Parts: sequence; structure tokens; C-alpha cells
Amino acid sequence: MATVNCSLRDQIFARESLAISPQRPLAPPRSASSAGSLWQSRFSSTLLSSSHASSSSSIAGQRNGFAVFAQLVQTESASARVKQPQSKTWTWKRDQMKLNISYEEHVCSEISDGPLQTLILLPSISDVSTTEEWRQVAFKLLGRDGSRWRIVIVDWPGFGLSDRPRMEYTADVMEGFLKDFLTSSDSPISMSVLERPPAIVGAGHAATLAMRAVKKGLINAQAIVAVAPTWAGPMPIVFGREPDMESRYNLLRGSLQAPALGWMMYNFMVSSPDNIRKQYLSHVYADPNNVTPSLLESRLALTKREGARFAPAAFLTGLLDPVTSREDFLSLVADLEGKSSVLIAAASQAPKRSKAEMLVLNGARGVSKYVEVNGGLLPQEEYPEEVSEVIYDFLADI
Repeated sequence: MATVNCSLRDQIFARESLAISPQRPLAPPRSASSAGSLWQSRFSSTLLSSSHASSSSSIAGQRNGFAVFAQLVQTESASARVKQPQSKTWTWKRDQMKLNISYEEHVCSEISDGPLQTLILLPSISDVSTTEEWRQVAFKLLGRDGSRWRIVIVDWPGFGLSDRPRMEYTADVMEGFLKDFLTSSDSPISMSVLERPPAIVGAGHAATLAMRAVKKGLINAQAIVAVAPTWAGPMPIVFGREPDMESRYNLLRGSLQAPALGWMMYNFMVSSPDNIRKQYLSHVYADPNNVTPSLLESRLALTKREGARFAPAAFLTGLLDPVTSREDFLSLVADLEGKSSVLIAAASQAPKRSKAEMLVLNGARGVSKYVEVNGGLLPQEEYPEEVSEVIYDFLADI
């Protein structure tokens, strides 16, 4: 469990000094590209044959303040304030299988007397899906008002550091996992012991899957924050869902999941430094300066894990899509009216097709608030300060 000391001094430290990566500048505008542009290039042949004025006294006061703060920082180790999170596991039982599910829990070392509000952070679903994409947001939220929050980030089955067996991965399977993770008696966050429903924050497909589960009554959520929400996988959003395309998706998915051929195809199409870099530059991040070697190295490692290709193959070809049309997407969100407060945080530099599906939610029934944040399809990782502020402000009003 990552523990944050949330005294005033440590709030400043957590917000300004302990970030894993420095606060990045706002993204410059860029032309949006298709969410599936990289996959289109790889698969199309197969599928389609502050002011400077201030008084000297205030400057001196600032310097004295920073000097005192620097001394405080030097006399107490950083690890006493923020412990780097250690991955925990929970065993998910599905049919005859048992999967080790990786998750992180973040709480403040100074907990208020009142009940803690549980906040679930769900990573976007992709071949580079990981709890890491939410970690900075978690730290920043705790730095603002951590004494009342308990934050849990969980890897989906088949993604991140969770087990990745060869099995059927569908939207129904993912929805069932989310239900079990939140409601099972042996779950680390069983809703049966919570004093009030959790708030759920999801990115991409994760947000839409959470909304679908709430609509069906499988889980309860006090609020849902959908960051850059999506509902169509990379291939369907580019090539559509006509019957002949579905047949080709099935063929591609089967090939990617095959024992020998699958690894060869996956290594060529996905699991290489060049392909990961192209993903981040084309649609995942907005600012190429934020695509660092260390980031790419960590994401490449995810694609090398045992069984890494199975769940991503399902995502790429549309099996993890929570809905299959814009109309269904709008209907899903509308049905949340009266059940959960919903914040849509659209990504201003998302690829044009994905951005179009976010824009239709502006003013749509069921949406409590609509905002735009900087970034591509992973704004929570690229601009955690901005995203954490949006989340904090919304939940503060609930």
C-alpha cells in the first residue's frame, strides 16, 4: 500500500516534489489522426487486400520560506512521506480458472475520523494498459485532500501485471470481472463493507465498461468519471463492423492467438520499440516531447509478458467493445440518469474518430458535466495535474 503523509507541508511536497515525472507543459494543438491509424498501416493490406513585478520584501520572504522548507525536506526522507506502491494480488475465480489480479492501494497516513471515500481508478484497455497510467493522479489527489480518500488502481485481466492466460476475452468477461472485484466477499474492496458506493474513474473503454455495469445494476457507483471515453476498438473504428470485416477480424484474432504464428505476428505488429513509439506519437500522447525512452521501455516490457497477445488481440478486433454503435453509446449514458453523477472529460487532442464519439456526449442526457482536458488517448498519464484537478473538483461537489 502506498502511504502518503498529508500534513500541509507534505501536501506541498507531494504535489510539487515527489512526482515520478515532472509536470509537463500544456500540449500544443496538433492535427488529430485516426485512433486506428497505426493499425491501419499495419493491417490494411491484410484486411482490405507569471509577472516579474514584486517588492524586495516579498522576494526575501519567499526565499526565507523556501529555505525553511528545504531544511524540512532534508531532515526527513522522502520515503517517510510517499512509499512507492507495491503491487498486490487478488485471486479472481472465473469458471474453472484462477487469475492473479494486480492492484495498488493508496491511502493517506493521516486518516480523518469520518468514513473514507473509495475511489477506483481503471486503466484504459490497450496493449500497453497499466496501473502506472493513473499513479500520478492518485498521488496528486492524495496531496490535495488525501485524509478522506482511499484510492485503488487495478489491472484488467489479461493486461498490465495481471495474469494473461489464453482464454476468451470479451466485454461481458471484463464486466463480470469488474462486478466480482467490487462485490465479492473476498475482494479487497468489497462493496458490502463500504459505507457508501465508490466513485469510479475510468479511461477509454474502461469508462464505458463501468457505465455499462452500473446501468445493468451489477455495481453501484456514487459517481463515474469518464476520461477520454471510447467504445470502439482500433480496427472497428477504422474499418467498421460489416459482416465481411467481422470475418476478417476473427481470422486476424485467431492468427494472433495461435501458438507460434501468433507471437511472430504480435512481435512484428505490436511488440517492438518502433511500434510502441509510433503508437504514442500517433494517438496516445499529444506532445512528442513527453514520449521518453524510459516510458517506451516500460511499455515495451508489458508487451513481452507471458500471454501478452491474447487480450490485446480481442481489444484490437472489437471483442472488448462495450457497445457497437453511437446510438447505443448515447443510450447507455442516458440510462445512468438518476443512478450516478457522470463527468465526461474529453481529450482535446484525441484522434478525430475517437474525439467525435466524445463530442456527442457534450450536453447529452445522463451527463452531469462535460469538460475537455489536454492530451491524446491517455491524458491522465500525460497531464496528471490537469486531470486530477478535474476529478477533484467534480467529486467535491457530489
